[in-house]
Amino acid sequence: MDVSHTHRINIAIDGPAGAGKSTVARKVASALQYVYIDTGAMYRAVTLKVLDSGVPKDDDEAVGQLADGLDIVLLPGGDGQQVRVNGEDVTAKLRSLEINRSVSYVARLSRVRLRMAELQRNMAAGKGVVMDGRDIGTHVLPDAELKVFLTATPRERAKRRFLELEPGTEITLDQLEREIEERDRLDREREIAPLLQAADARLLDSTGMTVDEVAEEIVQWGLAAVRTISAEEK
Repeated sequence: MDVSHTHRINIAIDGPAGAGKSTVARKVASALQYVYIDTGAMYRAVTLKVLDSGVPKDDDEAVGQLADGLDIVLLPGGDGQQVRVNGEDVTAKLRSLEINRSVSYVARLSRVRLRMAELQRNMAAGKGVVMDGRDIGTHVLPDAELKVFLTATPRERAKRRFLELEPGTEITLDQLEREIEERDRLDREREIAPLLQAADARLLDSTGMTVDEVAEEIVQWGLAAVRTISAEEK
């Protein structure tokens, strides 16, 4: 199927930390010639600025004001997506251990989530978007034509996060696994848009699967959704 001449849909990929959402979503977007939107990077960008500013990360009003003043732009780059905040390329700073430990606290603030969701919906308005996060199918894009809940065991996810850390970071795999389990709890229990599998999302456990295998599965689901929509409109 020539994806450049078919109906375009939005694909929402949700799941817990370390499930491989960003890597998979990029591959799916590339295969379908869609735009990839890394919502996790947007929350990490806000967290970076919160940490840099010294604003308490649990102060909804102060952090919300800071977030409102941030111009976050996602651009395609040679090694993946480039993240710019107020014109500054912050991509290389977003995977630090400090941000890993702080992003769930910032991401659960109501004003931050409302602001990010507004930006994300605007990005997806024209269709042809692959967006990953924790509340895309349930909150940001509830009308997405394909919703996927991508997960893996905590140990598997800890291994993936371990490989992303900056060289010399002092943390063991066991510690990282415990932190991921704690982040899962925070994401599930937050009041605003908690981590949930949408009722109409397809569950995909990536434990033991390669990135290419996971991406290909979602691409096929996406093409099937496009064929269904095309048939219904005839």
